[in-house]
Amino acid sequence: MSSPGILILSAPSGAGKTSLAKALVDSRENAQLTVSHTTRKQRPGEVDGQHYFFVEKSEFETMIQSDDFIEHAVVFDHYYGTSVKSIDTLLSNGKHAILDIDWQGARNVRNKFPQAKSCFIMPPSLQSLEMRLRQRQQDSEAVILRRMRDAKNEMGHRSEYDQVIVNDNFEEALKELQTILKNLDHDD
Repeated sequence: MSSPGILILSAPSGAGKTSLAKALVDSRENAQLTVSHTTRKQRPGEVDGQHYFFVEKSEFETMIQSDDFIEHAVVFDHYYGTSVKSIDTLLSNGKHAILDIDWQGARNVRNKFPQAKSCFIMPPSLQSLEMRLRQRQQDSEAVILRRMRDAKNEMGHRSEYDQVIVNDNFEEALKELQTILKNLDHDD
């Protein structure tokens, strides 16, 4: 029997990473998303403890000082981090830990867990990325422009990943992720 592993998923905002990650774990009983902590405000429809653990900046900083995070970073002026406890719990329960994190966090996780597999999700084009961000209707014009600027920087880190998937067709991208996870089942 293989032991559970870690799969890191990263992408610029709007590339479909979170939707793909949810579909991936829904297709596998032995995989689960880690729930990150964040200092950003809760969006409509988000549930504390399910989508994120929403905490105040002071609590997050206390957790940093206590070494509670496997990775943490400031993204769009807010802290985000994955707790060591969340990964340990999944792995000890025989589940693959799927991390939906940015390139900075991915770098930190790979440094601590070199055996972790990583995948960068790319949009088909910058134009399609901008269209997706606008269709979400979650962000102001200034935030969309900032996300687009930052997307170019984020995509510059794709070569640091084991695999790059272009999310041009959701079902095809999901199949590629399922293959990566299936291969992780057989890695020891």
